[in-house]
Amino acid sequence: MNIRPLGDRVVLKRVEAEETTKGGIILATTTKEKPQEAEVMAVGPGGVVEGKEVTMQVKVGERVLFSKYAGTEIKLDGIEYIVVRQDEILAVIDK
Repeated sequence: MNIRPLGDRVVLKRVEAEETTKGGIILATTTKEKPQEAEVMAVGPGGVVEGKEVTMQVKVGERVLFSKYAGTEIKLDGIEYIVVRQDEILAVIDK
C-alpha cells in the first residue's frame, strides 16, 4: 500500500535509535527517547495551502530533523510513519 500526502504534508519514517551511547553505555528500551531524525518516504505536491503558495523543499530519501511533538503517527502494513507539515521539519541532514 502506498501513501500519497496532500498539500504541504510529508510522510516520514523514524530512523532507529542507537542502543548505546558514545561512551559505550547500553540503554534500556524504557529510557530511550524516540529519535527526531527520520527519512522522507513521500512528499505532497505543495501548491496553494491556506492561501499561500508553498514550494516543497524536501525530497524522498532525504534525512531530516523534525519537531519533537510534530505530526500524526500512523501505522500502515505494520510500519510506523509520521505525517507532518513541511514547516514542522527543522532541517535536512547532509551526509
